Amino acid sequence: MAEISKVDKLSFLAEWYDIEASVIRQFYFSFFPSDCTVEMFDIKNHKLFLKRTHCDGLTLKDIFVGNTIKIFSREIKIVDYADGLTKKKMALSMQRSFCMIKPDGIVNKGEILCCILRSGFQISRLKMTTLSKEDGTFMYSEHQGKPFFPYLLEHVTSGPVIGVDVLSEDAVQRLIALVGPTDVTEAKTKCAGSIRATFGQDVTRNAIHASKSAEKAEKESKLFFEPRFEGGTSLKPLVQLRNSTCCIIKPHAVQEGLAGKIICMIEKNNFVVSGLQLFYMDEINAEEFLEVYKGVVPEYMSMVKQLSSGPCLAMEVTSSQPDCDVPVEFRKFAGPADPEIAKRIRPNTIRAHYGKSKVENAIHVTDLPDDASLEVEYFFKILSS
Repeated sequence: MAEISKVDKLSFLAEWYDIEASVIRQFYFSFFPSDCTVEMFDIKNHKLFLKRTHCDGLTLKDIFVGNTIKIFSREIKIVDYADGLTKKKMALSMQRSFCMIKPDGIVNKGEILCCILRSGFQISRLKMTTLSKEDGTFMYSEHQGKPFFPYLLEHVTSGPVIGVDVLSEDAVQRLIALVGPTDVTEAKTKCAGSIRATFGQDVTRNAIHASKSAEKAEKESKLFFEPRFEGGTSLKPLVQLRNSTCCIIKPHAVQEGLAGKIICMIEKNNFVVSGLQLFYMDEINAEEFLEVYKGVVPEYMSMVKQLSSGPCLAMEVTSSQPDCDVPVEFRKFAGPADPEIAKRIRPNTIRAHYGKSKVENAIHVTDLPDDASLEVEYFFKILSS
């Protein structure tokens, strides 16, 4: 990112959904890396919409195509590059790549995400799902006809997988290096710190797949996150909707790189993350989701602003213990809403470990057992569609 920080201006096409007028407004969005200021020009009305100004919390790492950022309470989506120079500079500094945690790697998903985040990658999209035979064939089309293909196809369709879009400088090659050689024996010998050396078992059950080129990354990402034909749908998120509850890793915790650590803590305490997807919420959705707290909790509007301030990671949580009342027991494990109280009376809870304040308390968790399935469905059935 060092080189791009010296660029005078980065230019993008951006959109904002104007709720009052029920229209999508389009802008030229300019970001100035030298002082992290922004400027917006209204394309339709041919006039300046926002003069060059500073927005608290907005940095260069937030500026990439596909991201939604908040500019003075407006949810602005960056949809494309506005000029060739910006595209060229951003392609070098914030390249996109893709990886997939395989069925054998799911048990270590928290640790694997920790490895990815610790290595400096930014996660822009993530979804836990399952692959059909058709999906698996599309994913590994270059291996069709090879002796190992049937075994590979059987494995990647045998259970849940997690597709992950990552961003960083030289992301494709850096991710390949982090993942390590396909053969786990070779990985253990030559790349002892790689993901496959740490979590893999053999050539096929090697925990994770990484795209071999930028072109492959685009193809494989589209399989997970975009419709393959006009009017179609992307792969559906995976949820059980029985004896489960909803847990949301809040934007501040996602941005602090805590997602993998929180998942590890959850699964080391006899709970299971059975559904997982990254969402970008606007204030309307956040208000709707948190409406039960309106007029009850003084921090309600601050909670809404936090939940819509950046990407959040929605989880369906179940238990490895069949007799566990998940909504009740996981609520206890989350800890009191105030992290300071949690540290004093429930020091082994998630909020005691990772919370900072009543608003930035790391996670939202379903408070009322009767609301658990409704909250899970809100994210994984309504928002995901």
